Amino acid sequence: MRLDVVSIFPEYLAPLDLSLIGKARRDGLLGLHVHDLRDFTHDRHRTVDDTPYGGGAGMVMKPEPWGEALDHIAGQGDSRPTLIVPGPGGTPFTQAMARELAQQDWLVFACGRYEGIDERVYEHARSAYDVRVVSLGDYVLNGGEVAVLAIVEAVARLLPGVIGNAASLVEESHEDGLLEYPVYTKPAQWDGRAVPDVLLSGDHGRIARWRHEQRLTRTAARRPDLLHASATLRGDDLPGELVPATPGDVGELLTMTHACWLKETLANRTFDIPAVHETVETLSASLAEWQTYVLRAQGRLVGSVRGRLDGDVWEIGRLMVAPDLRGRGLGRALLSRIEAVAPQAARSYSLITGAASADNQRMYKKAGYRAGPSPIEGTVLLTKRRPGRST
Repeated sequence: MRLDVVSIFPEYLAPLDLSLIGKARRDGLLGLHVHDLRDFTHDRHRTVDDTPYGGGAGMVMKPEPWGEALDHIAGQGDSRPTLIVPGPGGTPFTQAMARELAQQDWLVFACGRYEGIDERVYEHARSAYDVRVVSLGDYVLNGGEVAVLAIVEAVARLLPGVIGNAASLVEESHEDGLLEYPVYTKPAQWDGRAVPDVLLSGDHGRIARWRHEQRLTRTAARRPDLLHASATLRGDDLPGELVPATPGDVGELLTMTHACWLKETLANRTFDIPAVHETVETLSASLAEWQTYVLRAQGRLVGSVRGRLDGDVWEIGRLMVAPDLRGRGLGRALLSRIEAVAPQAARSYSLITGAASADNQRMYKKAGYRAGPSPIEGTVLLTKRRPGRST
């Protein structure tokens, strides 16, 4: 990869000679060319800025030196480079963008100063460059050099051969939208603090699960913009009680219903499932026929279940958990809660699931339900005696 940087402070880029990025340059993996913008001026003061048209504070970088510098660089290669101009008004720089830029052969960076670069420079550059204005964050720096150092390191370390252990790139923060898990090294005890036992267990499956849970917890706590707090929910730690559904919940309930029962249509190879054909109108009407409950976490609908009394049988239906939260015991917890709110007259529980819905049947059987013939073709009826009641 070739990198060109234009700056009025070329010595600012000296840190790129250090560490792994410097080694990559010496190994020929990265070609870095730093250009002094003042070399493209033609007055004895080497002027690169002037007052802004329309008035206002500060100075604006002149178009002439920038135009010459960018033309000079573009003429040194046959391909079309990408010009990156760091600035607080640009697109936020992310790990995803770093991966995208790492696929390019030639990146050129324009380090602005003062109040910025004359807007006509961007227009001029588009004839020879793919121009991108990139923001390092929601704050203002004195110039683009600091941002260039960060962007170059983030991009260059993704190039093959720059990082010795390429596997270490996979589990880093932001690679899959999550922050990295906590890390520990020797000694196992330090300052009265111990390394978590799971990391000393040698059980790689447990370690992987622990690390994933830590990533979820850390991301939800530190970066709620990346991961909703509900992502850390588990069946043994539900937030509050089930709340009766209201007409205001119908829109979200309908969306979750369709999302959850898609899996059932695939497993049972049929669309002849009532939940799949639910509408706003039918779901709204069902609130009067069923006692429907919802579970929310930080405002997000994460689960729902409903029940109704038929004689002395508490019929349970539409038990569902947000698809991204499955496998954490939430379904089993919802089942326990809907059983707990059954009327005193209920002597047993019943529910129906698809004949090919193996995961559902497994969960219900673990909860004490027994499978039997169902009056609905392609389904299984599961029943359970209510504890302390005789039939």
